[in-house]
Amino acid sequence: MRGPLGSVICKYPSSDGNGEQGGANGIIKHNRKCRDIVFLVFFVAFWIAMIVNSSFGFNQGNPLRLNFGLDYKGNVCGGKHADFDLRQLELKYWVNPNQVYQSGLKNSQVKLSNARTICLLDCPIPSEDSLNWVCDYPEGDLRLSLDDWIDMNYDYFADLTPELRNTSLQLQGPCYPVIFPSVNVYWSCQFIARPSNVSLTHWKQMNGVTIADDMVIDKSIHKSINSRSSVLKRYVADVGKSWPVLIVCGGFLPLFLSLLWLLMIRHFVSGMPWVTVFLFNGLIISVTMFYYMKAGWFGNDAISPIIGQHDPYYHVSAREQHHIRAAAFLMTCVMIVAVLSSIAIVRRILMASSVLKVAAKVIGEVQALIIFPVIPYVILAIFYMFWLSAALHLFSSGQIVRNDCNTNCCAYDLKAKRVSCDDCCGYSIRYTSHIAASILFHLFGCYWATQFIVACSSTVIAGSVASYYWARGETSTAIPFLPVFSSMKLLTRYSLGSVAIGSLIVSFVESTRFILEAIRRRLKVADILPESWIKRMMFYTSRFCLKCIELTIKSVNRNAYIMIAITGKGFFRASEMATELIISNILRIGRVNVIGDVILFLGKLCVSLASALFAFLMLDTHKYKSSHNKITSPLFPVLVCWGLGYIVATLFFAVVEMSIDTIILSYCQDAEEHQGTAHYAPPLLIETFDEQNEVQRIGQ
Repeated sequence: MRGPLGSVICKYPSSDGNGEQGGANGIIKHNRKCRDIVFLVFFVAFWIAMIVNSSFGFNQGNPLRLNFGLDYKGNVCGGKHADFDLRQLELKYWVNPNQVYQSGLKNSQVKLSNARTICLLDCPIPSEDSLNWVCDYPEGDLRLSLDDWIDMNYDYFADLTPELRNTSLQLQGPCYPVIFPSVNVYWSCQFIARPSNVSLTHWKQMNGVTIADDMVIDKSIHKSINSRSSVLKRYVADVGKSWPVLIVCGGFLPLFLSLLWLLMIRHFVSGMPWVTVFLFNGLIISVTMFYYMKAGWFGNDAISPIIGQHDPYYHVSAREQHHIRAAAFLMTCVMIVAVLSSIAIVRRILMASSVLKVAAKVIGEVQALIIFPVIPYVILAIFYMFWLSAALHLFSSGQIVRNDCNTNCCAYDLKAKRVSCDDCCGYSIRYTSHIAASILFHLFGCYWATQFIVACSSTVIAGSVASYYWARGETSTAIPFLPVFSSMKLLTRYSLGSVAIGSLIVSFVESTRFILEAIRRRLKVADILPESWIKRMMFYTSRFCLKCIELTIKSVNRNAYIMIAITGKGFFRASEMATELIISNILRIGRVNVIGDVILFLGKLCVSLASALFAFLMLDTHKYKSSHNKITSPLFPVLVCWGLGYIVATLFFAVVEMSIDTIILSYCQDAEEHQGTAHYAPPLLIETFDEQNEVQRIGQ
């Protein structure tokens, strides 16, 4: 049986008349003991593992690998290395067109990763009246600096000895002819399968070997650039390059909007539900229109895989374009459902206003609640900066190794002063299974840490609001000075383990559902979903049930944090007490709370949609369209800003959300302890319940 809260709350007596007389320490009883210590130890061990895992990424990773390729020496383009400083040479260029052609043939043993590549400042184009060359990095007997080599357009063919000119005409280097025009596609020079007649004529006159000019040479590089792994790397790199956008649109903007929303709830509570609904509709339509623009469905601002100046009649397709169009279609569906749903709840908005008035009253009395979310906000901001940096390094970790190839290729080595056929294989980054496990662990760690900090914030708010309720809503000395900090002290001293297990359960269920959904999509792509209608029904029913379990656990957790703040019990005991209260008062809680939760959810979406909208605007500036900082697609940066905005809004909107839930749970417990009459309820709350009872009676 659940014991009376009156015996837990100091100063005021419980229904059995055995209440304690509290001292100056406040309303919530302080003589607690530590709960769920095992889970707190587990959480600390988890954080140690997170630090070790991140240090592996910082040690092994290099975010430049996410965008830029490797040259024939295994160097990352755009980076500084022992032999050469390639920081201004970001473009990957395949110097031997025959190797590129052979890699595109069916059943060919030649792979594009083994074709000879070099890092350049820009993509070479054939000359209109002669033959251009791209030569290897100057070394050996060549007395040229890298800067001189760049100034010569990578061409020192005229300075070669007759022997080296002959090996170059055999496509063995150190110089290679520029026969095909190329264009910068995501920092790789993609050949255009239209060879220059002038360059080919000069090449043949010099008795060069035959160069294949089939369309395969175009498709081979495009297939490599457009692979799933390459696209994923570019998406991750986009997030890293857009860090100023994340700080402004995912950090400062939602902070300002959330504080503004709380202040408006405090002073203009009657009109805020209407303002929230109208803003939500306007923002979701605006964000959808930006997706339409980037998809190229209207306007002239569609994303393009080509970087810099290029032939306007030459087009290259990319997965990023298909993804942004899919996102635009999805946003259209979401927009239609959201607008229709918001219209459907218009008649219920007055009910939401009466619920929000209770929270506004609490915020007005315990004013530190408005500022308190800044503390978990700062903690989360520091964590996310560390986490994002570690994530970029983990995604780019791996070992650069020379490929094991069986191709028959030779290339002139300027240092060895001979043609070498032993080490002409290319380089690649080798990823192992433990790197994938590290990335998954890192992602799960982010989600658990976020849930933990949000849960701690909710528990502190619940404790502060409970102090207000059980003091009969009076701002007297009965409520501790700065009750927020008093509640923080109780949490950090006694209940961190309880919050850790609660946030872990939510994270585990969410992660399980995500993994199962990923498996379902793979099965759908492989066309091996269950065929019979019974198995198919069971398959989709299990998905629905898992989603219901997730929502139920989130709801129970939220109310469990309230009981933890009030009673100091462990997580499972607090969950049991909260569940009993909810079940015994389900109609009362549901009538009052559902519409209020909907308005709060729309408010969070307003903040996150505003973050996404401003992210689109910032990413549309010239800085993120130039060569070095170009964002391949706004999809991931906008989604990250959207998510960060929602998390920040959750921290601040929890002040209202937890105030309502804590007041209602305290009211239900108060009524149970006093034979149906709540002794400690503030008058505004009693009026709200009376109004809802009248609405229900009229509706019947």
